[in-house]
Amino acid sequence: MEFSLWIIQDLVFQKVYIAIFPVSMGLLMMLLSSTAKSKKTQNSVLFQASSLDSLWGGAVALKMHLKQPNAWDGAILVAPMCKIADDMVPPKLLAQILIGIANVLPKLKLVPQKDLAVAAFRESKKRGMTAYNVVAYKDKPRLRTAVEMLKTTQEIEQRLEEVSLPLLILHGEADIVTDPSVSKAFYEKASSSDKKLKLYKDAYHSLLEGEPDEVIIQVLSDIILWLDEHSLKHSSSSS
Repeated sequence: MEFSLWIIQDLVFQKVYIAIFPVSMGLLMMLLSSTAKSKKTQNSVLFQASSLDSLWGGAVALKMHLKQPNAWDGAILVAPMCKIADDMVPPKLLAQILIGIANVLPKLKLVPQKDLAVAAFRESKKRGMTAYNVVAYKDKPRLRTAVEMLKTTQEIEQRLEEVSLPLLILHGEADIVTDPSVSKAFYEKASSSDKKLKLYKDAYHSLLEGEPDEVIIQVLSDIILWLDEHSLKHSSSSS
């Protein structure tokens, strides 16, 4: 799978907060390492914000942490898809058939795809704006893509106990794109001693784009508060 990168730099605190969006993993790691060195950052946080074109940002952020456990000072995951819910995983026999077909016809588009805008955006006016998103992939996923997604989430699920960095996980309770129960299980299994799970009543998947303004403001406030608290902790421990 390929991913693009968005870097947000806080010039006041001279820190880089990184948001992962849907460049190969090796290229991504190289870019982030060189950016951190060139900016001489004091604190680096993986920040994944889910949207229609970045459903797998959480999985990418966690893969990066597992590859470099001591490279990051924290992670903020917004409605992460780090595991496919059990009721969404195809039966074992069907999965094996699809994997076999994917080896022969990897570009075949057989995987069913629901209207994610309807499922992810609670506000109808904001949902209508998704039609103008030229980055979002609107066709059915290719078989090979679906297989890689399944393999990635299965690997992460088996290694959740290895997640040790400070965590802030945010999820809408009414999210049907990524199951909030998965975030709950992730929170419980992660070995980090500094972890926090925030659930938002009646909220859908796109917490930062598709919710009423008051919900979006609350989510952003929770993120900023967490960043401020951990920036102070890091500054105190460094002094």
